[in-house]
Amino acid sequence: MTEPTYKLSRRDFLRLAGLATAGVALASCGVKPPAATKLAGGPVQLVYQDWRTEWFPAMAQEMLTKFNSEHPNIQVFYTPDPENKVEKMLEDFAAGTASDVFSGCCDFFPAWADAGYLLDLRPYVEADLDQSTIDDWSKAQYQALFTRDGLQYALPMYHGALALYYNKDLFDATSVEYPDGSWTHEDYLEAMNKLTVRDGSQVTQWGSMFDVSWDRIQMHVNGWGGHYVSPEDPKRCEMASPLALEAQEWLRQRMWDDKVMATFLDVQSQSTSQAFIAQKIAMVEDGSWALKNILDGANFRVGVAPFPIGPARQVTLGTTDGFAIFKGTKYPDEAWEFLKFLISKDYGRAMAQAHFLQPARTSLVPEWAGYIRQEYPEQTKEINLEAFADGQIKGYSVTVEHFPNMVGVGSIAEDAWDQIFTLGKAPVSEMANVCQQIEAIQQQAGGLTPGSCECEAVS
Repeated sequence: MTEPTYKLSRRDFLRLAGLATAGVALASCGVKPPAATKLAGGPVQLVYQDWRTEWFPAMAQEMLTKFNSEHPNIQVFYTPDPENKVEKMLEDFAAGTASDVFSGCCDFFPAWADAGYLLDLRPYVEADLDQSTIDDWSKAQYQALFTRDGLQYALPMYHGALALYYNKDLFDATSVEYPDGSWTHEDYLEAMNKLTVRDGSQVTQWGSMFDVSWDRIQMHVNGWGGHYVSPEDPKRCEMASPLALEAQEWLRQRMWDDKVMATFLDVQSQSTSQAFIAQKIAMVEDGSWALKNILDGANFRVGVAPFPIGPARQVTLGTTDGFAIFKGTKYPDEAWEFLKFLISKDYGRAMAQAHFLQPARTSLVPEWAGYIRQEYPEQTKEINLEAFADGQIKGYSVTVEHFPNMVGVGSIAEDAWDQIFTLGKAPVSEMANVCQQIEAIQQQAGGLTPGSCECEAVS
């Protein structure tokens, strides 16, 4: 992604667990965090923490000027995320000095909520948001911002989505039909075979490529009808269930048996979008967040299509970036008033114009596409930009699946996937060992019966 990505390490999770315990202990002793102050007769002062990327601060400051002028009783100050956001926020939460309003994502966001650091937004949403606003968000993304016990800890920030980029020049040169919303994985494989170029035994151009990571592999597993996390028991691992293994084996075969999908070693560890721009691959599974970089860098005609339909269902990945309020804020009502501004159409338009962030509000998608076409009129003449929002609009987006205790889980899975996909040194049945380790971690947190792993035996 071109936007900030954060990974919650084992060390961070251990710190989170320790700080959460310490917070409970301090509360039981009657120790409270330092109280916020308000100037006599002056406005309530709030701190808003968010991305520090090159384009974001100027956009945020401009929008804050608008909000502050319209809300004389509230003064909001922007501060960029620290470089070590996850670790620093844990310290700030424990000390009671965290920013009042902030953005988050990924595995650390629900972990903060589970630890009791995020304000439950349900009472505010029920009292202050109409159903049309809620319906304007992707149902999958909206529901992903609840904890398992029903706490609503955030509201959507933007909706990045995965699609299939393709090089129209390479397709034309090989007389391959462009992909569309009807493509299955069989169509996808047929095109990969035709678009792969070999010089003797050496491949010089690959048909496609995907990012070997938790969410990108999960999307394929979901398309086969499988899951990482059991829908019935969130502590049970299904990454080695028959359907999950079938999806992963399909990917492994494309990379190592057919050699029509590039590995990171094949493209000298370039990112998926970089390899696509360099024309080492004819197609790439990537997100709307990569669009600006691809349009800036590609010297060929770019196409975009909805992600190919899986054997069981059509899916695409939706991001879970959102806005939250610190539970320890002294001004929750004012913080909510500001959060409503962050989820407004005006703020969504500002992010879309500044860096083409795909809006969380579905009704803004046509405007978002218009901004892109206005800045890149030639490159986007024949691009179906709305393909990125297809899952958002039609309701087939999925979000990242997480176990209740993610301590060490990501690294266990990623180490196995490196052996299976990047190095080609292990079979997909290795995921049975992964599931056993993941379930052992969940068992340490309580609630899982030993030996309950729903996975196939290691061959």
